[in-house]
Amino acid sequence: MLFRSGAFTRRDAILLLIGALSIHLWSACIGLPSTTYFKDQPNHITTNHRAGVAHRFRTKFRTKTETVVLTASPTSTPTASRPLLPFDGLPSTELLAHAPGWTLFRNLYMSNGTLYIVADDNAREKFPEIRMMTSTGLEAENTPENIAMREPTDDNIQIISPEEAKDRWVSTTNAKGRVLNRVWTVEGNTLLFNDPKQFLRHYYHFVAELFFGAQAFWHGAFSPPITPNELDDPSPSTSVHFSTTHPPVPPMHRAIFAHSNADGWRDSPGFNAYFLRAALPSLIVEHVEDWNDRIAATAFKLEEGERAWHFPTVLLVDRSAAHRGTVCGSQTQRTAAEAWEYMRRKVRLRGLHVGGWWAPLREAVWRFAGAEEGIEQLALAPVKEGGVMPFMTREAEVRGMDTFMHPNDIVNVDSKHQKMLPLPDKIVISYISRQSARNRKLIQEDHDGLVKAIRELVERKNKERAEFLAGVSGNEGTTVPLEWEFDELIAEYMSKDEQVRAAARTTIMLGVHGNGLTHLVFMRPTRYSSVIEIFYPGGFAHDYYWTARALGMRHFAVWKDRYRTYPNKPNVDYPNGFQGNYIPVDGVYVARLIEDRISGKI
Repeated sequence: MLFRSGAFTRRDAILLLIGALSIHLWSACIGLPSTTYFKDQPNHITTNHRAGVAHRFRTKFRTKTETVVLTASPTSTPTASRPLLPFDGLPSTELLAHAPGWTLFRNLYMSNGTLYIVADDNAREKFPEIRMMTSTGLEAENTPENIAMREPTDDNIQIISPEEAKDRWVSTTNAKGRVLNRVWTVEGNTLLFNDPKQFLRHYYHFVAELFFGAQAFWHGAFSPPITPNELDDPSPSTSVHFSTTHPPVPPMHRAIFAHSNADGWRDSPGFNAYFLRAALPSLIVEHVEDWNDRIAATAFKLEEGERAWHFPTVLLVDRSAAHRGTVCGSQTQRTAAEAWEYMRRKVRLRGLHVGGWWAPLREAVWRFAGAEEGIEQLALAPVKEGGVMPFMTREAEVRGMDTFMHPNDIVNVDSKHQKMLPLPDKIVISYISRQSARNRKLIQEDHDGLVKAIRELVERKNKERAEFLAGVSGNEGTTVPLEWEFDELIAEYMSKDEQVRAAARTTIMLGVHGNGLTHLVFMRPTRYSSVIEIFYPGGFAHDYYWTARALGMRHFAVWKDRYRTYPNKPNVDYPNGFQGNYIPVDGVYVARLIEDRISGKI
């Protein structure tokens, strides 16, 4: 067609061919490749049509070349920037970080529902016991039979040699005599949740355990080690332990709920889905049906052999395995505690005293809900080029996880550190009422007394402030008392945005042990940030006690007219009446506790 139009003559074609041949011969003589590469173009075949068009367009004007297939040499560690190619060698599995129930791998494989670690005899010694990484994923019951049934088998995870991996998945010879693998890469970074839906449908367990722990582990593993100079900085204004900004870590691309359908991880009030879409709007979610698709696609076929999926970077999370650890199993009963404690001891949790490692998700939810706190933080840390938030990057590099940390460098989270935080703009007391819930309610008279006592406290404090301001000319050098506010929050009558906005501005969160206290993860840590949790006398659970402390805030467990706080931790107990609707509380006592907390007495 070009020849017929006259735009391109036969003479032109001959000259072009002569020119191309000359360039090819010249390149061969001086040892240059006949194909031109570009800095921003990866050395592999692209599957993106638009990218392919751009490549052909650019080479047309650089040099005339024939189209070639770029075959990568077999490698034990392909870069995370590209998937495995059919003629690649199979990279061995690397253990990047591990705590009971939390295991971060590079190059993990799955075939026919079984996860495979590819490691030679020397490397396999670095991997922990299989039972400390995974389980059968069955729902948990506290019986010997069920505990035994949750112990993993070879159907869950196997460690195989590189030779066995090759025998399984490198067995196809094409017409040209090439030996090809049958492994397909699931590109990106994956969260593989082996938890049963028994706990996923619960707001606290989903947000304040599963994703709370995942964020702590992910942030710690991919954050650069804290330097000695950073450790020695005592100033709260510049210390790494008091900062909510930090170097970027890789994004989480995909979450796979291997034992849950689409409804299995969604709680009835809808807060799980709200959180997930607000905090991680780009996260791809796969369910058990998708996992079964992947299993079926890799099932053994006699005439074809096996296929396998390759996960370049994957965090495997397993609730039963976490409970086999000391921190979760005997100290806190919180699966996230294993992840948090491991990274704390590795001195990898930046912003330890203010939940700085959690701040990216917290602030994302603030912005989604329209909370002013989120907009303020965004203004301080503007979006980077390309639309990537400051806590994200595309590279997944783990550095220094095996370095020895001196015990003196391991920082604890204590009330003395909170005293170094800035004051809040206002003392906001948020009482999360359960009086319209089905269970765990205060005695109605005690509820009324609690509301009355706190309202009187707030009125008195604001009166004192007004009197101070009226006579301010005689109070030079004296700090102006803060304004006080009391809000009784009934979740059933509030939108999710309203609940998050309320939590973001809360100084004291108060309520009976229950799901609503999970909102503490959206509080901003300040000098007085506290959670007051009311229990039935004798009862106690670690849920909000541990979570508040992990974010650098105080927690007070209250039984009618007495309290305990860290480190004077109560024993876990669920007495008769724990789930009942006749929980007593002394409202005057709680109001005095709040006043003492703000005054600095406790």
